[in-house]
Amino acid sequence: MEKGLISVDRWTEGSQVYFLTHLHLDHTQGLSSAWARGPLFCSRLTAKLFPLKFPGLDLSLIRVLDIGSWHSIFVVSPSSGEKTFVEVSAIDAHHCPGSVMPLFREAFGCLLYTGDFRWEASNERAEIGRNTLVKALKDDVVDILYLDNTYCNPSYAFPSREVAAQQVVDIIASHPDHDVIIGIDSLGKEELLFHISHKLNIKIWVWPERLQTMHLLGFHDIFTTKTSLTRVRAVPRYSFSVDTLESLNTMHPTIGIMPSGLPWVVQPLKGGGSLPGSLFSSYQSKWRATSGTQTEKLKEALGSVDRFHKCIYSVPYSDHSCFTEIEKFLNLVQPSNIRGIVSSSSCYVDPLYYFGHLCRANQPPLRYNQEKRVQHKTVVAAQIKFNVESGRSTKVDRKRRTAEVGILGVHMSKVDALRRARRGAKLAELEILASNVTCIGLNSECIVWLQNTYDGIGCKEYNPFFYLLILDV
Repeated sequence: MEKGLISVDRWTEGSQVYFLTHLHLDHTQGLSSAWARGPLFCSRLTAKLFPLKFPGLDLSLIRVLDIGSWHSIFVVSPSSGEKTFVEVSAIDAHHCPGSVMPLFREAFGCLLYTGDFRWEASNERAEIGRNTLVKALKDDVVDILYLDNTYCNPSYAFPSREVAAQQVVDIIASHPDHDVIIGIDSLGKEELLFHISHKLNIKIWVWPERLQTMHLLGFHDIFTTKTSLTRVRAVPRYSFSVDTLESLNTMHPTIGIMPSGLPWVVQPLKGGGSLPGSLFSSYQSKWRATSGTQTEKLKEALGSVDRFHKCIYSVPYSDHSCFTEIEKFLNLVQPSNIRGIVSSSSCYVDPLYYFGHLCRANQPPLRYNQEKRVQHKTVVAAQIKFNVESGRSTKVDRKRRTAEVGILGVHMSKVDALRRARRGAKLAELEILASNVTCIGLNSECIVWLQNTYDGIGCKEYNPFFYLLILDV
């Protein structure tokens, strides 16, 4: 697609048409009530939530995308000045209310942008989404798939959200005399909360703005802002902490539940490991608690639930696809090429590393020379003119940057290692100028060294927690 036509989840100037996949904060950075740069396409449900999330926004800019329908959008070619049109269809992304995957068709070919998505195979809604995508694609080949690669790693394997929701119910039911705090975002996890309310026949407390959102989504009877009516409270994720839980326990027995695909990191239980406060020791200390008998019973019943603190549980309820779900999605779509939309995270791996062989163009997987161990080397990142100009990478040529690799450690910014880049992209023409390192984030030599070191201590499975541990982040 020619540069200067369309942006997805990216709100700077320079495009004629803008698309929003969903209303989570990391996809709306730069969008405000005063924003007015052009037509903004989103799902019908997202459009309904806009006045609450962005009061004062000019609603005449909003264009509704109905799921499964094709829409024609006229644009002007910046290079030729001629009018042309792009066809777009929205596919349910199954991530949070209103989330969609825009599928673009034009003379340039076919592009699919997943945004954040969960590709489950175990429910009716997922089957409808799958059929909608197959019908929309017909015989078209997806030339470039912009993929939610948040959990693009075989270490991440989640149960279905239905199973994880029942795990949460079991935890709450096993603590009948406790108050319960559940950490959630400002949008999402509604089905989890509804399941809890339905199974336990209780109301759930939410904060006032969240109650407004619930009402707009059609939930009117099961949520309340009166703490006296329930012992279960859904609180903003940022307010969920060890200190908060310990403080609440001085007044009344309270447990916390964090539903997330990434185990929630807190200080380990006392005596739980030789590396206090680290991911590794926290992970090792799961299920270690003072109430041993009850803990063992819960461990047997709940399986994949982690316990990092005597009053905190982490349940693998994820709104992102895990590794096997991504693989099934790619087997269905069979794109010619893949681009990850999360370009910097704590354990980033380019999707081509695992899934290049699933591309129609038979992209070679990113293989690394494991015979070569470099004592000390400077690695230069790729110079790329992105077909997806995401986050800060908007210049034609990326600046040269280096990472020192040594046998005793990898020296890189802790902030860079932990930061997740802002989602979003300007869709532009692909042109690789030069590339001696194809994996953005951790370069190839870093990954080789990490893998070799991990294998060298006898670990059998790839584990990102170990990567973070030896990176000292």
